Amino acid sequence: MASSAGPKKTLVLAAAVVLLLLLHGGIVASAGGNFNQDVDITWGDGRGKILNNGQLLTLSMDRSSGSGFQSKAQYLYGRFDMQLKLVPGNSAGTVTTFYLSSQGSAHDEIDFEFLGNVSGEPYTVHTNVYSQGKGGREQQFRVWFDPTADFHAYSVLWNPAHIVFYVDGVPIREFRRRNDGAVPFPTSQLMRVYASVWDAEEWATQGGRVRTDWSKAPFVASYRGYAAAGCTAPDAAACARSNGAWMSQELDSAAQEQLRRAQASYMIYNYCTDKYRFPQGPPPECSSPAN
Repeated sequence: MASSAGPKKTLVLAAAVVLLLLLHGGIVASAGGNFNQDVDITWGDGRGKILNNGQLLTLSMDRSSGSGFQSKAQYLYGRFDMQLKLVPGNSAGTVTTFYLSSQGSAHDEIDFEFLGNVSGEPYTVHTNVYSQGKGGREQQFRVWFDPTADFHAYSVLWNPAHIVFYVDGVPIREFRRRNDGAVPFPTSQLMRVYASVWDAEEWATQGGRVRTDWSKAPFVASYRGYAAAGCTAPDAAACARSNGAWMSQELDSAAQEQLRRAQASYMIYNYCTDKYRFPQGPPPECSSPAN
């Protein structure tokens, strides 16, 4: 009879490795870019499709419904990348999304939303950060290319110090954690990655003045190149000890200059400078001390 000591020893060693990861570095998980393995299509009644052996995912919307998917894994801190090709042509009223979110009324959320427009007019790239259920931190941009003509990369870096939004590797926004704790920052709630295409004609295009032309349906956005690297341990303290490169990544001087130029050239709205919304002065995080 063959001895069972070998398999038992292997299981013990594997358990020990998992325990060490939990105690010293969290559990670091990576999504490898295969949608069949990494995500679940969660709504849309067949309007979301995984194609090309898991390398491409399309979401569509018609008058009856949009569609969406979510990551199988949940993360606390990480780096999240997706390539998108947005709805072409007359996309007025449509919103295409790529975002992270936890659950519940006091949820955390990190948003990329792409607001469609009439043919020939540019998309608006809408970003927002929610912490403990409070959002209202919008910054909006026009990008320097046609986002419907080809795939482009959109990325989120989230670690205990800050959240950074990237477009094709260029940082366009940074939301830093206050060192005095006066403004909540996402530090404890696991988030999934989500994406969707949905109808927001009441507000998405020119404040709702331009409605969806349903004769152009179905509206289709394409996703590929999904990559996620982050901590999946449910223990925030364990994730805080993760040693992934994303945990300590900061903007060096070159990236800070890229950020400054992107905001000067492409930002079209910043809640921090909206005197109509904030007549008594901008929210504290707009000029807060940071780590």
